[in-house]
Amino acid sequence: MSSDVPAVAEALVTHAEAVCDYADHLWRVVGNLSVPTDLLTDTRDTAKVTYSTEQMVRCFLYAEIREFSHNELADQLHTRPALCKQFGFTTPPTQQTLSETWRALDDETQRVIDESAIAIAHVAHENDVISEALLPTSPDEDKRDTDEQATEQDREWKRQKATKTIELARRYAFPVFDSGRADNRTYDDKAILEMVARICTMGESAHGEGEYGWLTDDDTTASGDTILRVLKQFATPGTEEAQLTIDDFAGDDRMPAITEIRDTLMDSFESATDHILGTIRGDDPFDDRHVTAAIDITYERFWPTPWENKDEGIAKSTFPPMVSGYKHDGEVKRGYKYATITLVGDVAPIILAVEPVKENSVWEDEGAASYAKGELVARLLDQAQQYVDIDQVMFDRGFHSHDVYIAVDERDLTYLAPVPKYEDDLDAIEDIKSTEGVDAGVIHDVPFESDGGHRHTAEYIYAPVDTDGADGNYGAYVTNRDHVAPEEIDSVVNEYNRRRDIENQYKSIEEFLPRTSSTDYRVRLCNFVLASLLYNLWRLTDYLIKVGIGEPIRSPPVISANTFVRALGDFLRRYA
Repeated sequence: MSSDVPAVAEALVTHAEAVCDYADHLWRVVGNLSVPTDLLTDTRDTAKVTYSTEQMVRCFLYAEIREFSHNELADQLHTRPALCKQFGFTTPPTQQTLSETWRALDDETQRVIDESAIAIAHVAHENDVISEALLPTSPDEDKRDTDEQATEQDREWKRQKATKTIELARRYAFPVFDSGRADNRTYDDKAILEMVARICTMGESAHGEGEYGWLTDDDTTASGDTILRVLKQFATPGTEEAQLTIDDFAGDDRMPAITEIRDTLMDSFESATDHILGTIRGDDPFDDRHVTAAIDITYERFWPTPWENKDEGIAKSTFPPMVSGYKHDGEVKRGYKYATITLVGDVAPIILAVEPVKENSVWEDEGAASYAKGELVARLLDQAQQYVDIDQVMFDRGFHSHDVYIAVDERDLTYLAPVPKYEDDLDAIEDIKSTEGVDAGVIHDVPFESDGGHRHTAEYIYAPVDTDGADGNYGAYVTNRDHVAPEEIDSVVNEYNRRRDIENQYKSIEEFLPRTSSTDYRVRLCNFVLASLLYNLWRLTDYLIKVGIGEPIRSPPVISANTFVRALGDFLRRYA
């Protein structure tokens, strides 16, 4: 039956407006649409098909809005059970079925879907269901007559998305940091943060930025002392003015000052992160798919020695208490430590939380303050779960402890981590090697129990690996998954490779981290938090570009971290 294209499209869009009143995601809006199938033409024998016209039209509307190919749409339906269910499928259609069904729709029906999709996307944006960044505005395929034109259009798309992210930082992310200074200040907080962003882009220091302003007679740039003072105030709890250190507090708990500094900064970071995640709302990058997060610790090198007299074991009384020792490439070093929890795998790799790390070091007294790994992990998970429903958490072997695993299991999450190999593990590996036809094994139901009585069991997995440091080319892993079968070992161990994203994250943050000689922990932690925020903005830009030009999310960055921070710095200096 020939349809009235404008009338059918208008009916779909009108219903979409009504659905937007209660649906909070694009796929729910499309999934709840009433499709007037009597006005559409499907040449299949609809009495015999598995998937109805209404189901398939909803599918195609969603694909048109998201600009998915049939292959990408099939992949989405196979990997996102909630999406499949929302469209009314008991089993997801294949790419071949989708393509065949599309060809079975007549030209007018295809036009209805194309025109309705654009209008529904704009209605969803107007009703705050999706952001402007996800409107279907990528290059028009009909106009991409040559490779040169296609490349130029993709370049323009990248420029637009990078500019939008920078505006996001200026309008929504930066303003959540509050120094608590008087209203008559010369430079407001956002201006100071823009200066810090420029510092990050140049690998400079606060004093270097101040000198640049003095040299160029730029009255929009504050002095280095002013920038550092505001950074301290961003991290100063309440109305406190003095530097807060561990040694300012006596008693059993020697960490309250650092806790207050952390809480003050993380309130701002959490608000900024909420705005960033809100930018990709409507795409559902986390909902209804398996979400994996990685927790790890990175270091900011601190060069001065802690020793007054190392031979006699006398440490400097003025040595910064938040500096800890660590080993890297077999060498003992010193530095400020920070823990992060980051999304890894098939979603945008956003940092969800940052935590300061304090560990007792060889130059300190035996009773010096130290954060327990289990408590650290618990705080990171509590912060991250405000935004995302996490399914699985990964660690490196440095987190191997009962308290860490219990902190994850108590939250009904799955963990996966390599473990240091002890004598029993080496014996298990030798047993596997000596068994003909067997190259991997599992020890089931290993008990873990906390002091508070929480109990669970875990699986110890032994499998061949090709990474450095694996004794006999075998690795030992622990997970609280239910009964890992022998045929599942390879897939479980291969999942751990997703954690490697976090190593690249730390290298990028190093590029953003300002140089400073300050030992005031407020400056150090504030610098790291702001560098993490810039990292998130870069990753957001990369994500939005890939969505627009159809690149896989896990593919190499479309814009490098260095290019992004240079563009950010140039933009902020030009429009400050």
